[in-house]
Amino acid sequence: MRLSENSLWGYNNKDIDARRTNAIFNWFGSRGNALSMAQAMENIKNDDSIRLVDVRSPEEYRDGHIPGSISIPLDQLSRIEQLIPDKNATIYAYCHSGSRSGMAVGALGRMGYTNAKNIGGIMSYRGQLAR
Repeated sequence: MRLSENSLWGYNNKDIDARRTNAIFNWFGSRGNALSMAQAMENIKNDDSIRLVDVRSPEEYRDGHIPGSISIPLDQLSRIEQLIPDKNATIYAYCHSGSRSGMAVGALGRMGYTNAKNIGGIMSYRGQLAR
């Protein structure tokens, strides 16, 4: 096998970067269950059954949140089973930057929720915040 500056042990560097990126998403638990904030907001406009969950701290939620969202901090995520008992419900999770919501989506999957999506962080939300 011949190595070049653009490959490592026979793998193309782009392949290695894609594997590294996927590993990072798997570490945070999102496993590809991500959706852009803009697309999520468009979907919510057209489907009022979508549940929007803010997994930030109660203090962060009080400082401003997306209208219509419910607060379930990441460390209290098990409460979701009482608030959203339908395991097939469409759930969009967000936090400040997308990391905690990625972990939440992974945990929701392990809890049996089949349609949870990480829509990233409130930093990318362009609408008016509720307080």
